[in-house]
Amino acid sequence: MVRARAHTAAIPPFKSGKHDHRRCVAAALGRAAKVCAGKGSRLTALRRRVLELVWRSHRPVRAYDLLATLARERSSAAPPTVYRALDFLQAQGLVHRIESLNAFIGCDRPGEPHAGQFLICRECGRAAEMADGRIEAAIRHGSAAAGFYLEHPTVEAIGLCPECLPAASAAKSRVRATEMPPVSSFLARARPAAKASHG
Repeated sequence: MVRARAHTAAIPPFKSGKHDHRRCVAAALGRAAKVCAGKGSRLTALRRRVLELVWRSHRPVRAYDLLATLARERSSAAPPTVYRALDFLQAQGLVHRIESLNAFIGCDRPGEPHAGQFLICRECGRAAEMADGRIEAAIRHGSAAAGFYLEHPTVEAIGLCPECLPAASAAKSRVRATEMPPVSSFLARARPAAKASHG
């Protein structure tokens, strides 16, 4: 069972849409090569390509979307091929599965023991991983107190990322403004009622 470090890990920010994503992909592939070499595992061309496709963006990707891309590149691509590659990448700690989305996302810290905690934007679909030891400790403590055998202390939180939040907040404010009449209209209706009650 994987345990996170006791201290609170730094929370990586959501990547800006303007950042150079090629660096993210190159760094992920470099880390993967080191992790596999250290474990004596083979990062074959297919496994490397699947990992590269997972890292194509910071949005979780479904297996069948990976298959669709691979099918255009090689005729031998089939569902078992993709799932075997994903199983290997998960076993090496190179990708995580987002259960609520049935999708996969690259791991920022392969080789480090940690439990996945994911912030998922409901608007743009991007996700960021964090590893806060306090959160995992609280889950483990609560599970033990309830007599529950914990297998995967994964957390998936849904919300709005920093880029989508301003637009969503502005839209919410506009809806509120159209639904609620201005204060002046309440006062205008209140004055005649008050005069009638005193008349």
